[in-house]
Amino acid sequence: MNYLLDELENYRNSGIYPFHMPGHKRKTTSFPNPYEIDITEIDGFDNLHHAKGLILEAQQRASALYGSKDCFYLVNGSTCGLLAAICAAIPKGGKALVARNCHKAVYHALFLNEIRAEYLYPEITESGIQGQICVKQVEEALRKHSDADAVILTSPTYEGIVSDISGIAKAVHARKIPLIVDEAHGAHFGFDRGFPENAVRLGADAVIMSLHKTLPSFTQTALLHLCSDLISKEQVKRYLGIFQTSSPSYLFMAGMDACIRQLRNNGAELFLSFRKKLEQFYQDTADLKGLHVMRREDVSGRAAYDLDQSKLVIFTHRAKMTGEELHRKLLSDYKIQMEMVSDGYVLGMTSIFDEETGFSRLSRALHEIDNKIERNMDNKIEKQCDGDFIRQMYPAVAAKFSIHEALKLPSEELSFREAAGRIAAEYLYLFPPGIPLIVPGEEITEELVRNLGICLDRGLCVEGFADSAKSRIKIVYSERLYYT
Repeated sequence: MNYLLDELENYRNSGIYPFHMPGHKRKTTSFPNPYEIDITEIDGFDNLHHAKGLILEAQQRASALYGSKDCFYLVNGSTCGLLAAICAAIPKGGKALVARNCHKAVYHALFLNEIRAEYLYPEITESGIQGQICVKQVEEALRKHSDADAVILTSPTYEGIVSDISGIAKAVHARKIPLIVDEAHGAHFGFDRGFPENAVRLGADAVIMSLHKTLPSFTQTALLHLCSDLISKEQVKRYLGIFQTSSPSYLFMAGMDACIRQLRNNGAELFLSFRKKLEQFYQDTADLKGLHVMRREDVSGRAAYDLDQSKLVIFTHRAKMTGEELHRKLLSDYKIQMEMVSDGYVLGMTSIFDEETGFSRLSRALHEIDNKIERNMDNKIEKQCDGDFIRQMYPAVAAKFSIHEALKLPSEELSFREAAGRIAAEYLYLFPPGIPLIVPGEEITEELVRNLGICLDRGLCVEGFADSAKSRIKIVYSERLYYT
């Protein structure tokens, strides 16, 4: 019998280097034995849902650090912050312009408040990853959908692609509606010139960021910033009372406060050192021939407004290997655990707590693998093929029902290979990062069926199937459609 604690201790002692979240990288700090300080709402320790003392002061310190009007601690991750901000900003039955590459939590908020979504499709980079949402695209969508109640974007993306939040905010505010930015992967923004500015200071009205993803904080800890009066603070508090646990962890909150204190006291020094380590890594890997580490010059101005280079995106396009093969080789042969694997790349997450030895270890591993692989130097063709695959995975498709309508209709299960032309009754998404390939209410296309098969054949993790064998999906029950 395997117990979780035993497995965690085994992993700790394995010698595996973590190029994955959380950002504390399993380093011990001055944090005491958690069992000795784990409490509930007792005298003198405030209450997260009615903060007036210690917790309020801690939230105000976070607000001051990032430059927001108000800040709320999230102990249920960025997910609950997205749910609260969206439900507070958009009335039930309202409409939102939504980036199609948003996290599934955004789609859950659309369902809960029965919000009609008009999608903004991101650019696709030459390398095949999803890029930015352009200002012009937002402006055109706002003209077409003048009744939109808010705009919801993800910036940065999992791979570090950043949109022009300042330009988008100006376009959105011209309509006097709020901009909500999922900045879960950008809590480290704004602390050093080597990284993009944070969305709080660029004009967004609500910004949700995960401290644990890229900073030294416990998993599940995040912040919700309000930056204007376009979203009701009282409504946000009301929804946080719904979506957050009524027994918030004081360990989590203490860890968040410790993280903020570290950034205030030592942030400049830590980020300068971090940037130098990253610069050295990119320099050391510049001569790879088959493998390729993505850098700023790889993304055009249209595909990406900016790039967060703390995300190590390592492409296998020019090598005769898949992302999964590289992922497994790094783990089995070099004891390096990456964050995420896709068809043609692996992704490593770094933070101010990463060590120089970790970067050099990864660099050496990549060079050794690179020297052994059989290379395909037709770089342009390989990149174009991968880009086409991604475009096919996230096409604009017809929505026959809204999300909440589709999820309320009777459903049935069908082999996904026979589902073309039917209507989805469940989400299907690649995980990570959790971006839906199809949303309930959308028509299933032949292209989606084909690409689901490709994803499964290549060992990619597709979630949302109706069975463990990943052969059947939920569709809207057809007879209900024909006879109602």
